[in-house]
Amino acid sequence: TELFLIPMPFLKRLVDVVGALILSVFALPILLVSALAIRLESRGGVIFRQTRVGHGGKHFTLYKLRTMVDDAEAQLAQLQQDNERDGPAFKLQNDPRVTRVGKLLRKTCIDELPQLWNVLKGDMTLVGPRPPMPHEVAEYEAWHHTRLLCKGGLKAVDDVLVVVRDVAFRSQREDHGSCL
Repeated sequence: TELFLIPMPFLKRLVDVVGALILSVFALPILLVSALAIRLESRGGVIFRQTRVGHGGKHFTLYKLRTMVDDAEAQLAQLQQDNERDGPAFKLQNDPRVTRVGKLLRKTCIDELPQLWNVLKGDMTLVGPRPPMPHEVAEYEAWHHTRLLCKGGLKAVDDVLVVVRDVAFRSQREDHGSCL
């Protein structure tokens, strides 16, 4: 499938690197305050690492601020029957594993700021499809694999486009938990 991968144009990569560097400077104080809040509320590390599938099916480590209790992955099997999504993705509106600080970080998308490092490393781009988890890709139908032909992004295209849409669409997006 290497033959069909969509290469990243030089200018797009340049915009990603410069944008991620500028955003990182502004994000640093927010990250420091968030890290302190996470440490004060619950035990465990501040950064959550998760394997994701990127460009061409290559696995990489995605970084986020931890928004759940320390043993959240171990509790997932017990919550699987309450999954609100069909297919391989897991979503639970009032997930009991999410901490109070985590709810705020998710609502404001601050938990995603460490992914600027993924952009700088070249694993992700600022705007593109969200990179899936390996177990999700394992359940893909053949046509789903097309999303792996381009680099995954920190923000999905429809999240960015919501800025130029009308209020009705914006409220519709908010109902689905999107953040911009």
